[in-house]
Amino acid sequence: MESENEKQSYRVLQIAKILKRNDFLHDMAPQKLRIILEELGPTYIKLGQIMSMRPDLIPNDYCEELIYLRSEVSSMPYSQVEKIIQEEFGIKSSRQIFISIETKPLGSASIAQVHRAVLKDGTSVVIKVQRPGIRIKMQNDVEILKKAVVLLKLKPDLGNPLDYKTILEELWLMAQQEMDFLIEASHLDEFKRLNSEVLYIDCPKAEKSLTTSRILVMEYIDGVPISGTQELLDLGYDLNEIAVKLAESYSKQILDDGFFHADPHPGNISVKDGKIIWLDFGMMGRLSVREKELLTMAVSAIQREDVSQLKNVVLSMGVFRKKINHPELYNDIDSLINKYAAMDFSSMNLGTIIMEIVNVAVRHQIGMPQGITMLSRGLITIEGVLAKTDPELNFAMVASIHMLGKTRDWQKEFKGLCLTAVAFLKKGIDIPLYITDILKMTVKGQTKINLEITGSEEPLRKIDQMIDKLNTAIICSALLIGSSLICTTNMEFKMLGIPVLGGIGFFLAIILGTWLVVRILKSE
Repeated sequence: MESENEKQSYRVLQIAKILKRNDFLHDMAPQKLRIILEELGPTYIKLGQIMSMRPDLIPNDYCEELIYLRSEVSSMPYSQVEKIIQEEFGIKSSRQIFISIETKPLGSASIAQVHRAVLKDGTSVVIKVQRPGIRIKMQNDVEILKKAVVLLKLKPDLGNPLDYKTILEELWLMAQQEMDFLIEASHLDEFKRLNSEVLYIDCPKAEKSLTTSRILVMEYIDGVPISGTQELLDLGYDLNEIAVKLAESYSKQILDDGFFHADPHPGNISVKDGKIIWLDFGMMGRLSVREKELLTMAVSAIQREDVSQLKNVVLSMGVFRKKINHPELYNDIDSLINKYAAMDFSSMNLGTIIMEIVNVAVRHQIGMPQGITMLSRGLITIEGVLAKTDPELNFAMVASIHMLGKTRDWQKEFKGLCLTAVAFLKKGIDIPLYITDILKMTVKGQTKINLEITGSEEPLRKIDQMIDKLNTAIICSALLIGSSLICTTNMEFKMLGIPVLGGIGFFLAIILGTWLVVRILKSE
């Protein structure tokens, strides 16, 4: 039997051939990256699909291209599915739990495939069965990829080099979460609980007693895909009503619950008995209370063309990876707002706007929360679904009702105002003490002022370069003078009539002098 090392060696050879055939060392344009991932197989396709949702990790043009990744995976034979069910539940036959299981799968993907079944009590369910060994295979592929990325070049004009190892580790973490079906079952429960009072929204119910990390059993709901507009019309549905309810649902997920579907493509949304059914909860995003507030502030700032507020939102939301150049950041945000200044809010694409805010942050190496970056991609997807369902409906207008028109909790706001007032009074009492301390230190000559001049980095760098050149010129002159003096002595160990030590000095002076001239010419 083939050992694990032999399998891994074969896989490395297989990957190397694919990379060589696509000439990945010279250029890695977005389209080429997508083609390579498709050729590498299901595990890389899954990583690419996850990658497409993270514009904070890779450039936006790559995200846009990776959206088109499609995994055409051959289905597992039913005998293998039966074996996995027996192993996972510790039974001799699936008929101990299910009356019947359809041998033909409803769908087959890179991680799992889905079969329709009937429980002993007659309940119609769906069984999501994970492919055998997929976790180990993906882990091995990721380890191989970590070794290969040292050679990977996306584009020469990307500016700051990408930390591929960190990107792979984060993608692998997300993939592991999607492969744990217990997490997906908890997502189903949470979504159902949060929407229990919304009569027109539903999702399958997870059968917790029959769910493991490798098998998910959930209620079967035979709905009409939302992309089937003609079928919905034939059934008497109003497409405008469906679109409004879908937009309302997604707005609630984002701004009220802070728990949203991160991959709302048409295949994951259907309609059944007047209800919108959400499917596939493997990839969900979360927003904290603070992130929801900042998101609302960002949209408000764009509406009011308030550059300073939007800049403060970006700075408050992100994590700084380097020192911020505030004038440049202000200019970039000003350009972003000017782009939408003449545009009516009802014609804006909220997903595109948030994506552009994320891109500005990434350009200035400000790390954005994972929830925000996943949201930007989710919004673009849901706006595309809405455009096909009802082209007249704009998601931004529906979301603005939640963002800007919600009933205010005056009791909560008054309590917050009182707490702020108390904190202000406490700080106000301390002000005379601070002034006294400053005056005492000034009298004793101990007062110090820390001053940072914004935009001074470039002039200081230029001065450092000038000093470096001056020091090089001084050393070069000293070597020439010193070597010339050595040549006037009767020092032994000569070569071609010149003392060796003096010759070394001349040689070093020539090297340094040439380097200095080249640097000067380059700087000009």
